[in-house]
Amino acid sequence: MKPMEIERRSFEIITQELGDRKLDPEFELVVKRVIHTTADFDYYDNLTFSEHAVLRMMDAIRAGCDVITDTTMAQSGINKKLLAQFGGQARCFIADPDVAEEAKARGVTRSLVSMEKAARLNKPLIFAIGNAPTALFSICDLMRAGKLAPEMIIGVPVGFVNVVEAKEEVMSTAQNYIVARGRKGGSNVAAAIVNAVLYQLIQREE
Repeated sequence: MKPMEIERRSFEIITQELGDRKLDPEFELVVKRVIHTTADFDYYDNLTFSEHAVLRMMDAIRAGCDVITDTTMAQSGINKKLLAQFGGQARCFIADPDVAEEAKARGVTRSLVSMEKAARLNKPLIFAIGNAPTALFSICDLMRAGKLAPEMIIGVPVGFVNVVEAKEEVMSTAQNYIVARGRKGGSNVAAAIVNAVLYQLIQREE
């Protein structure tokens, strides 16, 4: 089978296995693409969307938002060619020497400092966080300090320490979010969500 045929058949299987479980049409393709990426149907229950999150994220991408990730893996997984069609870039500062130096001097994580660096960019931003709960805490702190107003926060870090708490804080702090509640997530999930919204946007534009 060709790659596109495999993907099409995979989505058919996902639809079949979801059975009678209903999805909001706005969020359906995002949920199914995350399930496709992970083979984990728990995301049917775990993915939580603020009001009109997908429509608002499409508007943000259409307006030229950059997407900030907390890992190079998430950055590499995003369809940068499609994002560039709308004037946006996928950016990650985690490996920047100045971020590493400042994090060491302050005794904090590079994830925290990289979010602070992103907040200094003079353009609208979408955050796609799949690994570091400290990145989510940093984003929330910056929002409360009036230093950051993200167009969207994708909060899907995976793990056991402060992960659940960081996601809950995003949902209590931010207006626009897509969050995988609980411990599950990952950089691949963050990228899959961005791509799912990009693909929907491209379909609408055609």
